[in-house]
Amino acid sequence: MRILVMTKPVPDPAANAERLGPDFRLDRGASPTVVNGNDEYGLEAALQLVEALGGEVAILTMAPAGGVETMRKALAMGALRGVLVADDALAGADIPTTIRVLAAAAQTQEWDLLLGGLDTSDGAGGAVTAGVAARLGLPLLSAAAHIAPDEAGRKVRVRRLSAKGYDLLEAPMPAVVSCTQALGTPRYPSLKGIMAARSRQITTLSLADLGEGLLPAGGQWPSRVVGVQPPPSRATGRAVTGDAASQAREIADYLTAQRII
Repeated sequence: MRILVMTKPVPDPAANAERLGPDFRLDRGASPTVVNGNDEYGLEAALQLVEALGGEVAILTMAPAGGVETMRKALAMGALRGVLVADDALAGADIPTTIRVLAAAAQTQEWDLLLGGLDTSDGAGGAVTAGVAARLGLPLLSAAAHIAPDEAGRKVRVRRLSAKGYDLLEAPMPAVVSCTQALGTPRYPSLKGIMAARSRQITTLSLADLGEGLLPAGGQWPSRVVGVQPPPSRATGRAVTGDAASQAREIADYLTAQRII
């Protein structure tokens, strides 16, 4: 079983040090980086599958050259190798460009399953894993809470979180799976894993290695942030007192006045 897991370096949410630069983009130097949470859950699921079925887990990251250090954390969990797409032209890349680049990089590797987080903690767009599947023309099994590949039958089943519980999805491999926290708590890297990660191979690719047509026409992102401001202060609340019947009448009168009911 060959599994490729997309991982993204994100500012550590526990550091509470995120800030914006003068261009209104996230200042990634203001906080230590960690592997995105939902990507870690996908990596843990991949490692468990390979431990049970045999095979290899590799990771794929698009980040500046410094992203290697965060990738080492994922390698320390048990992935055997990594692929880093790093190019100065990708600074501030939008979601469609990220999708095109990751899909092109994934095509340079051999895999049965491509896993990615349902979303990321720094952007929360929730579109990249699905977009990569569409770009590759492969089935997407989304919001996975359990992954069960059948190598002999060349298919995979996923238990997907839904509003009513779970849906059971099945698709032929290769396939793309978006991962959630329901897959299980990621393991802590062992000392042996940390030491081994130092020598594990990370292949760095540039845009030139992936072909043409990955950047927008003219090399400019079609959207940019032109301003940032905090939300308005919340108005003072209104306390409702008295017995239950009078409270209910007062609340109903207020909702009626606001044309809510």
